[in-house]
Amino acid sequence: MFIRRRVLFAVPGLILFLFVTSLSATPLHALQTEELCEREFISVNRPLNDLGSDEYVRLEGGPTGFTGGLYPSGQNSRPAAHEASGVELANQIQPLDAAGDHDPAGTIVMTSVGMSNAGMEFAEFIRWAEDDPEVNQDLLIVNGAQAGAVSDDWTDPDAPTWDVVEQRLAHHGVTPEQVQVVWVKQTRTGSGDFPEKAQIVQEDLEIIARNLLIHFPNVRLAYYSSRTRSYTYWQGLSPEPAAFENGFSVKWMIEAQIDGDPDLNFEPEAGPVVAPYLSWGPYLWIDGENERSDGRVWLTSDLIQDCTHPSESGVDKVADQLLDYFKTDTTTAPWFLEDGTPPDPTPTATPGPTPTPSPTPPPPPPDEYYLFLPTIN
Repeated sequence: MFIRRRVLFAVPGLILFLFVTSLSATPLHALQTEELCEREFISVNRPLNDLGSDEYVRLEGGPTGFTGGLYPSGQNSRPAAHEASGVELANQIQPLDAAGDHDPAGTIVMTSVGMSNAGMEFAEFIRWAEDDPEVNQDLLIVNGAQAGAVSDDWTDPDAPTWDVVEQRLAHHGVTPEQVQVVWVKQTRTGSGDFPEKAQIVQEDLEIIARNLLIHFPNVRLAYYSSRTRSYTYWQGLSPEPAAFENGFSVKWMIEAQIDGDPDLNFEPEAGPVVAPYLSWGPYLWIDGENERSDGRVWLTSDLIQDCTHPSESGVDKVADQLLDYFKTDTTTAPWFLEDGTPPDPTPTATPGPTPTPSPTPPPPPPDEYYLFLPTIN
């Protein structure tokens, strides 16, 4: 049985030098010592998954003409045909050897593409997943997200960000040919007009999807999440309402694939395959103190002083949603869980439990650290 190893931000010295100028290394257990966000709560909008077919009214901007829902027609579930395709692909995922060939003794590799928030959240998700006895023991999860590496840092297939991911895979003894699943959480910094800014990010996300297939020739499934809520408004790293509107970037990209865009095609019978199957991962945005329909809230205490990067409680809340999603979704359970069968569904109004962090967590091993950048999200 392949033993899953803790996913570490272990980067060779040269790569570290290139990417960590002006960075400080902040372990997760040290986040509790950071000062927390103290900004005012201003309601931004209902989350996309609660907005449904209603129109999005922009903060201080008025009606936009765009409606909610994660998928077309205000729905939060995949259309039947896209759902069937995802389940079929999920059941085709199997352990691969270093060359990408099926090998019962091989490994299923999942990685991430994202910026600092994504890296912090995904690393904690990995820690929870490897401590969960229900998770597939043939699954190795490697954190590819990098501090300061926002969406346009990944659009060039030859960008150094992709080299870093491959370095991290190699550190864990696996190859790009073994990667079959990717989680993507991306944005561009700053505010902007709507829908223009969201469309720019959408284009970045679509290019990243195509680059996934270039770098990981056996990737089948890519799950996208949008931004968590910010407590800065109009100005800052990733302020509102742009952080909320990042969800439209993901929504429109997935809808384009569902509508048969050849530049996002994943089906061989429809033409050249240029991207993996695209789906929403967990939808993370919550309107602050206003409860989402699942009972979750996102408080100022869930962010550190810059009101953009997550605190320890914020990291835990995202890790909880990630683990819940990958354990229960129909397109993830076949390869993410040891027995391939999702648990019985729980009522959507009840959020999953968030473990209480140990008051004195053990220090991480020397090569486990977060690359935390306070000036770029």
